[in-house]
Amino acid sequence: MQFLQLLVSGISQGCIYGLIALGFVLIYKATETVSFAQGELMMLGAFCGLVLMKLLGMPFWIAVLASIAAMALFGVLLERVVIRPILGQPAFSIVMLTIGIGYVLRGLVTMIPGFGTDTHALPVPYKDQPVQLGPLVLAAEQLVVIAATAVLCALLYAMFRYTRLGVAMQASSQNQLAAYYMGIPVQRLNGLAWGLAAAVAAIAGLLLAPITFVHANMGFIGLKAFPAAVVGGFGSLPGAIVGGLVIGVIESLSGFYLPEGFKDTAAYIVVLLMLMVKPNGLFGEKLFKKV
Repeated sequence: MQFLQLLVSGISQGCIYGLIALGFVLIYKATETVSFAQGELMMLGAFCGLVLMKLLGMPFWIAVLASIAAMALFGVLLERVVIRPILGQPAFSIVMLTIGIGYVLRGLVTMIPGFGTDTHALPVPYKDQPVQLGPLVLAAEQLVVIAATAVLCALLYAMFRYTRLGVAMQASSQNQLAAYYMGIPVQRLNGLAWGLAAAVAAIAGLLLAPITFVHANMGFIGLKAFPAAVVGGFGSLPGAIVGGLVIGVIESLSGFYLPEGFKDTAAYIVVLLMLMVKPNGLFGEKLFKKV
């Protein structure tokens, strides 16, 4: 039973890693850049839900949907105002810009007096409700994370598989120049990719908040999501989820069965092993370039 408890806990945490890693992959496939601001976007989504529920008194589901929509709009505006003017510059410049965006967002939140520096509990209807499955007792928060991740993955699969928008985003991610010549609005799709990544990050924040509370530094979890994207394959959406599950389960088991300290380093040890064995990740494609 102890092993099953740890396994479910690892899967739940891995789902959070996977959702943040989805944002990494979505932005990378759309613009071939890496955004290190995903953790802070997740934090901002959690604070947005907190404000709508606690300060404005919105019902839970309305506040969740409004937070996701607000973060999607914020992601689109962020790409249009900050990211798009620098596209075409060296990749290092864009990476440093996204790191700076993360610091700015965290700083702006901590500047809010009496609110940004405190730790808050997100009022969700399933908080502290254990679910008993035979001899196994699970936290409702963990089951909600797993179920919500499964539903979101199904929706994303349906979008990329059956909608014109999804097909156009796939075409743009494979070859932006060819997609542009075929009449696909590549710049607009890049903005939508950032909006979708921000919305997914907000969902991750709202799912994580009942477990770890809402605070300005919760975005540092993005440092664990990046290894998840690398393990799964940086260009693969399913790989992001699988990589997150791998990191989450290994982290949970190592924290219990191995000496203290291994839990914090487990994700990076897995990345090093993966880079030595399979550099492209579990679902990554081999890329060839003529020189």
